[in-house]
Amino acid sequence: MITRVAEREWHAVEGDRVVGRGDTSRRPDGRVFVSIDSWHDAVFDQLADAMLADLPRPLYTVVDEADLDLTSCWERAGFATRRREWEYLLPTDPRVTELGSAPCPEGVTIVPVGAAREVPLREVYEAIRAEVDATVGWASMPAEVLARPDGTPPLDPLKCAVAAQADRYVGLLRVAGRVTRQPRIGLLAVRSDRRRRGVARALLAHVLGSLHRSGVETASAEVNESNDAALALAESIGARRTSSNLELVVR
Repeated sequence: MITRVAEREWHAVEGDRVVGRGDTSRRPDGRVFVSIDSWHDAVFDQLADAMLADLPRPLYTVVDEADLDLTSCWERAGFATRRREWEYLLPTDPRVTELGSAPCPEGVTIVPVGAAREVPLREVYEAIRAEVDATVGWASMPAEVLARPDGTPPLDPLKCAVAAQADRYVGLLRVAGRVTRQPRIGLLAVRSDRRRRGVARALLAHVLGSLHRSGVETASAEVNESNDAALALAESIGARRTSSNLELVVR
């Protein structure tokens, strides 16, 4: 028997035992992601049918691409691949990344994490967002950097390093996760009129170098498989691809 036991939770019960659970979570950008945990495919299918009947679409989920059984379960429920993201481990040692001598472009200075001013930080974020929206679409960005439903960007100067030129910021790098354990490069972006000048490499050199001096050996990053420039940058500094995730959607 499938029962909705709370607003965001479903149980599959057989006799007096819970043999499967389903739940939902709402991301900062308003999208609803679903998750199902069960031992048997038949139970998964019943939970998926009940949840999809109760919930408005579109719905999303994320799976490890190596988990073929789970991917197949979601596909039976009508989900299809929306995008693939590669998971990388980035070394922080400048002797490995060869970023130790990466020069800052002329006229550009790096403002370290925690020192960025909020107003110009928001301005560069909005400018980059508009440029991405006009090309591949902002929805292609990682969920953690998407604006909330009210349009508020998830910006925190304490987590951002920026590249400054003249009186404005031209690029930013957001460090997510716990810096003392496994920091994550959540967003690295440069304004379109300042790309291909080494700004992104300079930001990455600064942040990874700072992490290395703090005793952190690696940082993680997720890169959309369609982002050729980001893939090339990650691999050029010795980043190691560890896994891949699929974002699935049913509409």
